[in-house]
This record gives sequence, structure tokens and C-alpha cells, in this order.
Amino acid sequence: MIDSSVFQGKTSAYFTLGCKLNFSETSTFGRLLQDMGVRTVEEGEKADICLINTCSVTEVADHKCRQAIHRMVRQHPGAFVVVTGCYAQLEAETISRIEGVDLVLGANEKANLIQYLSDAWTSAQADSDALSAGDNAQHKFYSVKTKDIKTFTPSCSRGNRTRFFLKVQDGCDYFCTYCTIPYARGFSRNPSIASLVDQARQAAAEGGKEIVLTGVNIGDFGATTHESFLDLVKALDGVEEIKRYRISSLEPDLLSDDLIEYCAHSRAFMPHFHIPLQSGSDAVLKLMHRRYDSALFAHKIRLIKKFMPDAFIGVDVMVGTRGETPELFEETYEFLKGLDVTHLHVFPYSERPGTAALRIPYVVADKDKKLRSKRLLDMSDEKQHAFYASYIGTEAEVLFEKAPKGKAMHGFTKNYVRVELPAALSSDELDNQLVMVRLGDFNRDKSALKCEII
Repeated sequence: MIDSSVFQGKTSAYFTLGCKLNFSETSTFGRLLQDMGVRTVEEGEKADICLINTCSVTEVADHKCRQAIHRMVRQHPGAFVVVTGCYAQLEAETISRIEGVDLVLGANEKANLIQYLSDAWTSAQADSDALSAGDNAQHKFYSVKTKDIKTFTPSCSRGNRTRFFLKVQDGCDYFCTYCTIPYARGFSRNPSIASLVDQARQAAAEGGKEIVLTGVNIGDFGATTHESFLDLVKALDGVEEIKRYRISSLEPDLLSDDLIEYCAHSRAFMPHFHIPLQSGSDAVLKLMHRRYDSALFAHKIRLIKKFMPDAFIGVDVMVGTRGETPELFEETYEFLKGLDVTHLHVFPYSERPGTAALRIPYVVADKDKKLRSKRLLDMSDEKQHAFYASYIGTEAEVLFEKAPKGKAMHGFTKNYVRVELPAALSSDELDNQLVMVRLGDFNRDKSALKCEII
């Protein structure tokens, strides 16, 4: 039983690392605490509760998590500090030894975060009272499970964003050689289509116009309910109050031709795809235990462009993985150079303890990883610049997002071109509104196209 009086009048601060799924979950945790009477702190204010939602996709991510925990402890002295997320699942013991951390929750436990927090805080208060009375007590509550991750934590929230993020799936069954996600989030699982449609309707009732579908391997939707991702897309498309849907990421082997064709003719699914490639070399894809080859990936890109010529296509690429010789990297570079894609999300390979990739003998030096990353990032800039430039002078519908006072507003077209409205023309009334604009030239830092309202 949760004692809501524990939370009344308290303040909270949040820090999230990693993917859109993590941000969605943090937003949901924040809303739950708000319902219990907890207020989010203003800038510079000290919090009573700190929640850090962690990522562990790379060694760099682990380091950033530890830095974030230390920083939150420093910035909010005396706060009750809770750490959850993938790094908490994989390295709970390490986190529990960080001074100032009070509660560590794994993947199963975060579904009941409020209950754990209530129990732990009550226990901590009792410890504090005992210490004040001169008794021996330890101010620490630690709880995590590292196996049998089976719970699904629902999440549909926007936090301080305009778009809603709807969690449709969690976990992964793929066990790619470089990845720890199945250990951090468990096997693939999902709620029912009916429950997700209800959440979409609730988002619409709260004023939402755009929903991003998030998950770990969302194309695997239906593993636990014997439904399909295409069935989910069709059902959500029927929630007419939601004007736009975006799919966060789809494995190429799960991006069916039928799904591509449906999205092209759907009411609300946008011409916007994010597809993990990881490598354009078939030899490297085999070393990674990926479930497709470059020919299949190229087919998916061609099909998307056939049905949706204006589609924005983002691609994940990993450089410097074990086994990626210079010749094999060049295969990736040339493959991507010839693909009609818009943006490359490039990240260097990072050694992860316990992964099968460590058995591959060829190791790429860090300096070579950086050089390869730069070459692909330069290619990405060229492709995205050309894509944006092709829309200068055209008209488009934009969903605007709230901007800080006195700053330019930004928003996105259907096909994910970022646009900028000058501060002089910005207003709170445009937040979360679909507006027709004329697209102009690039803004100062080339990150968006300037626009004027028609």
C-alpha cells in the first residue's frame, strides 16, 4: 500500500540518458509522482527526490551515467536518489556503491517505482530517526533483479514536449554480438493492441496531435499477444483525433513490404523512417549476427522511395566493430554513398563485457574509429543538406513546438524537415498547432529551414 502522505509537498528532479524510450518512461514516472503531490523543481531549486534513468548501450554511455549520478547528488544535497534503467539493470552493484544513491531499480522493479520509492523513503526516514536517537542504522535500500525480466511498464507521455511517446514494445530476442540490450531489458514483450489504442485516445483527449511509437525492437510487436505490428499500425491509424504518427526505429528484416505500402497510403503515418543498418558490409553483418544483408536493406530503401519519394530516412551505422578491416569499412562507405537516405546516426563500437563480439580477434584502433565516424558524419551532413535544400520555396504543414520566451520556434514537416519561425513571429498560441508555412533558406547554423506562415 502506497502512503501518499510521504510525497505531499515534495519536489523532484529528473535526468534521462539514452533513447526515446527512456525519455518516455521518465516522463511517465514524473506524471505518476505529480499525481502523488510531487512538484518538479524549477531551475536552481533543490529537489527532495532525484530520478536518473540510465542507458548502457556503450562504454561511453556507462561513463555518462556515473557522471550524471554524481552531478545530481552534488546539485541536490540530501535528496533521495533513485537510479533505474539499463545501466542499473546491468551494473546495480557498481551504482549501489556510489555515495548518495539510495535506491537502485532494475527492469522488473521500475514498473512499481512509486511503491518501491514509498517503502524505501519510509525506511530511510526510520533510519534517520534512529540515527538521531543514537542507534546504529544504515541509510541504504537496494533492490534489483538481473534475470527473468518479464514485466511491461506502460508509457504514453510527453513531459515537456509537444509530441507524445507511446511505448508499444520492450526487450529484444536478437542477441547481436555487440549488444547487451537483451540482458538489460529482457526478451521481447508487448501489451495488447486494444490497450495501446486506448492510450492513443487518451493522448488525443489531452490535446496530443502527434505520437511517436517507441520500443526496443518494435517490429517484433506481437511476440506476447500473437498480433502483428502492421495490425497495430492499422488500429492506431483509426484514432482520427491523432493527426500524425512516427515510427521510432524498425529493424530492416521486420520492416515488411506490406507495412511500407500501408504507411504510404495511410491517413496519419508520416513519410519518415529510422532503420538500423549498422554495417554495409555483408561480412561484418554476419560477424554482428544481424538478420539481413545489404541487398535486403537496399531493397527496403528503394521500396520506401518508390511509394514515398519525399520520405526522410534515418540510418544507424556502427563503425570500428571488431572484425571491421579498412576494406570492409570502405564497403560500408560506398554502400551508404549510393543509398537514397537522409541522415546517418553514426556511433563507434564500444566493448561490452560478456558479449560474443569480444571473441572476434581483429580490433580497430580508437583513432581509426574517429576517422571513420567523421567520414560518415560528413556524408550525413551532405545528404541531409541536399534533402532540406530540395524543399526550399515549397509549402508544407508544420507542427510547432513551444519555445523559450524570446527564442525562435521550431517544428517539423510531415517528412521531418526541421523548420524555424523567427522569435518575432513566435507565440505560445502556435504551440502544438498544425500550420501551413512556406519554407525558405537555411537558418544560421544550417539545422533548419526558415519559414513564414501562409
